Amino acid sequence: MKASRLAATGAVAATAVVVLSSPAFAHVSVQAEGTAAKGGYAVVDFKVPNERDNASTTKLEVNFPADHPLASVMPEPMPGWKIEVTKSKLAKPLELHGEQITEAVSKVTWTAAGKDSGIQPGYFEKFPVSIGALPEDADELVFKAIQTYSNKEVVRWIEVQEDGAEEPETPAPVLALSAASEDGHHGSASAEDADDKTENAAATTEAAASDSSDTTARVLGVVGIVIGALGVAYGVLAGRRRSDA
Repeated sequence: MKASRLAATGAVAATAVVVLSSPAFAHVSVQAEGTAAKGGYAVVDFKVPNERDNASTTKLEVNFPADHPLASVMPEPMPGWKIEVTKSKLAKPLELHGEQITEAVSKVTWTAAGKDSGIQPGYFEKFPVSIGALPEDADELVFKAIQTYSNKEVVRWIEVQEDGAEEPETPAPVLALSAASEDGHHGSASAEDADDKTENAAATTEAAASDSSDTTARVLGVVGIVIGALGVAYGVLAGRRRSDA
């Protein structure tokens, strides 16, 4: 009896360990490639892990926020996936580059193109999308996503995180927005940093060339003076020899 009870207790403990150690963090998420600044544009990746051992992820639907519609949404082509972009009429038109936008993307759907396509068990995949202009009056954007498996199972990543509450079981992907830079530029500063580095490198090269030219001129000047002095000395010696003769 004691042995059976110990075995049962061990089995329950092992099950508890498996449950507690399960990857709760492995859910659909979104992250910017660089910086997602308010008022700017960004490329974001929707990261989708496969949480099943016996099925593949064959479909992903991402719903875009209706309270902060985005005038520009462009998914990147992905081999093995069919992409469908759904647009909806806006209650209030948006302005983009001086033009009035009356509709915006409300959903993007990726569907595996074949039986061997999709996200296999034990793998994840990123789905890149270029979006903008990002709102200036929000600190984050919530994208509700729906993940479908090859066995017809559907997981709805649509729960919104409440302040002070624990993370929900199926949280919606949330994109954090950063403040625009003080000089008025939006988005990632990597391109600007690259330009600054190029300008600094050019300035350094020009300064080095200028220093080299100055050094060369100084050397030539010294050489000229030495040659001139030698010429004068030679003339004096030659005059003395003639006088002695």
